[in-house]
Amino acid sequence: MNPTDNPAYELLHETALKAPCSSGVYLWRNDEQTVIYVGKAKNLRNRLSSYFSGERTIKTKLLILNAVSIEYITTANEYEAFILENNLIKRHSPRYNIQLKDGKSYPVLKITNEDFPRVIKARSARKDGSILYGPYPDVTALDSFIEAIHKIYPLRHCRTLKKRSAPCMYYHIGRCKSPCTGKIDKDTYSEYIEEIKNLLEGKGDESISSLTTKMKEAAAEMNFEKAARIRDGIKALSVMQNQNIVEGFTDEDADYIGFYRDGELVSFTVLKMRGGKIIARDSYPLISLSDDQELAGEFAAGYYTDKSDIPPRIFVPKKGGDDDTPSLIARYIESAFGQGISVTTPENSANGEGRRHSAILDMAAHNAHEDIIRRLRERGDVPAMEELMTLLSLPNMPRRIEGFDIAHIGGKFPVASLISFLDGNPDKKNYRTFRLKTTDGIIDDFASMKEATARRYTRVANGDAEKPDLIVIDGGIGQVNAVDEIISSLGLSIPIAGLAKRDEEIWLPHAKKPICLPRRSDALRLMQRVRDETHRFATSRNQELRTKENTESAFALLPHVGEKREKILLKKFVTMEKLSESPESEIAESLHIRAGDAADILVAAKEISRKREESRKQRKAEIDGITEGKTEYEPILESFLGGAESRVADSGNGESK
Repeated sequence: MNPTDNPAYELLHETALKAPCSSGVYLWRNDEQTVIYVGKAKNLRNRLSSYFSGERTIKTKLLILNAVSIEYITTANEYEAFILENNLIKRHSPRYNIQLKDGKSYPVLKITNEDFPRVIKARSARKDGSILYGPYPDVTALDSFIEAIHKIYPLRHCRTLKKRSAPCMYYHIGRCKSPCTGKIDKDTYSEYIEEIKNLLEGKGDESISSLTTKMKEAAAEMNFEKAARIRDGIKALSVMQNQNIVEGFTDEDADYIGFYRDGELVSFTVLKMRGGKIIARDSYPLISLSDDQELAGEFAAGYYTDKSDIPPRIFVPKKGGDDDTPSLIARYIESAFGQGISVTTPENSANGEGRRHSAILDMAAHNAHEDIIRRLRERGDVPAMEELMTLLSLPNMPRRIEGFDIAHIGGKFPVASLISFLDGNPDKKNYRTFRLKTTDGIIDDFASMKEATARRYTRVANGDAEKPDLIVIDGGIGQVNAVDEIISSLGLSIPIAGLAKRDEEIWLPHAKKPICLPRRSDALRLMQRVRDETHRFATSRNQELRTKENTESAFALLPHVGEKREKILLKKFVTMEKLSESPESEIAESLHIRAGDAADILVAAKEISRKREESRKQRKAEIDGITEGKTEYEPILESFLGGAESRVADSGNGESK
């Protein structure tokens, strides 16, 4: 029984490796498109990939052998994945989900419909006028929350409220206000219930702040048992406040139409709610040049073709239409099928349900976005590459594109990022970062671009790296010309284009005017993706260096400076250069040390700053030498290579150096 015998094994494995890293639910289907397994995941990529690594159980082997495709639905959090998994298992009864055939439901929190309500856990959601919250798959958190509520609020505990002549034990220990003996009126008791409802509905910032204050007061009074009890209640509340948008307590039937577009590519996702539960997701890839305001109406007209599939309510996003779009869709369905329905945006929802409907639409849009990413990955961004080849007069299709950007903070920690796209998609194994040396402490983007590209394309000229079909620079004509100098000096012929952020203009070397593309251009979209990725990658590396500087400061190298004095110097002077320019008396006063020790520190700081400046000038001279026409670039840039170029591979949640 070898899973690799399945002809679809490689496709299944590839789907797993390219799944998003978000939480969600995944469905395995057989060749008849029947769902044979439903699972949930905190990280879809990690969970699905685990099926194809390590030791496999017999059940896993059978699952892979019988499957031909994997589908997934992303959710906002793991909590929603719990609920959605339960709904889908009950709907599809998958062959390999043997552990959930009992049909149990998750518990809910119930505020009873009484004059003096109770707060209890319940398994059923009977319509008796009670207020229900949930369902909650984390039963422990629910129990902890209810326990904390009863310890913080003096609510009644008895199942049946009967008039008594004397209060019970709970009153005497401060856990109940004894409504049975009339010691609390209905209005005062209702204030407690309203506060609890606000907590559960996410309106409880003030209440949480109040609980935190009580916890600190209890700890200050050495009442650690009470402090721990309140702490547990706050912790349980943080779990309870997760929004559950995939299941409610109404029998509502509704469709939620979300979409995402990338240039001409548009993907629609319809989340189908039946009986108050999301039970299905439909995805539809399209090519459209229509404006966003026209998309929802056009899609609805083509999607609804069978009267039996039309629910009584349809929600569309506000971005997908103007104010008349919902009414136009409703009129079309009524005229085509003779069926009156409600079509609205979440903003126009009644009964305060707008936030929940918005969350479901956001979930639909997120799934549509994932569908766009998958489609681009599977087909390659051929239309965009073909358009780029034509517009930029390239000798061949730009299958391999390399992009550069510079990141620094006031000249400190200058970093250049090199990212690579292959067939229109990120090729993260070929990402690089350069810690720039010629411009450390200097704000000079042109010189920074020269150094980064010189270090990169020296290797290309030496035959140690693959030559790209196109170089994309995050910047305008100045940055493009600076890079062109380096490429020409190295004797290379590589097309270069810059994308300026302000007006999204494309600049070619020595051009007198930019190329301006329409907003829906596939070529512009691809260049924007490359530009945005270079910016993200450079910024992330710059942030890492700043974090490292905070923990490994150069001030620690100075004489008479330990951990405490290092922090004082870092806070007072920020940089070594500023310290070296400061008077001796200021250093002595800041550290409360003798003048002789302050003089030693100042001398050492000046020496470190001098060496840094010499190093910067030397590196800049080497780069300038290349642009003056020197051809022996190998020895000039040899010191830049070796360990200076960081190799980066995608690790799922970020980049690892």
